[in-house]
Amino acid sequence: MKTILVVDAQGGGLGKQIISSIRQKITTTDIRILAVGTNSVATSNMLKGGADIGATGENSVKVCAKQADIIVGPIGIVINDAMYGEVSSMIANVIGESNAIKILIPFNQCSNIIVGVKNQTMSSLIDEAIEKIKEYL
Repeated sequence: MKTILVVDAQGGGLGKQIISSIRQKITTTDIRILAVGTNSVATSNMLKGGADIGATGENSVKVCAKQADIIVGPIGIVINDAMYGEVSSMIANVIGESNAIKILIPFNQCSNIIVGVKNQTMSSLIDEAIEKIKEYL
């Protein structure tokens, strides 16, 4: 069984959409989706998207990143103080150091500009992320 860790902050809207898309577009039952939010609202919304397990906070990221085969989330999850300060240096380091495949969704927000990335809708970025997840399952 493969474990997919979805990490999100703030309201967890992106994470919820990622999880919903995984559930709709990846038909294998041999996956487990862990949702870790930097706050309880993010976690709650990702659980509503269909995650198997939800947890909140830095230590949860640390523990779940060790179990994950694939980590998915916005690019800010590997940038210290991103997402209006919700991504601590510990979260960024733990995810960055994880042996899991990291599928990061680029957003040009919060003073982090990623060159070479076209402006795309969140939906099309999530679709691309789902295709990458399928490649690694």
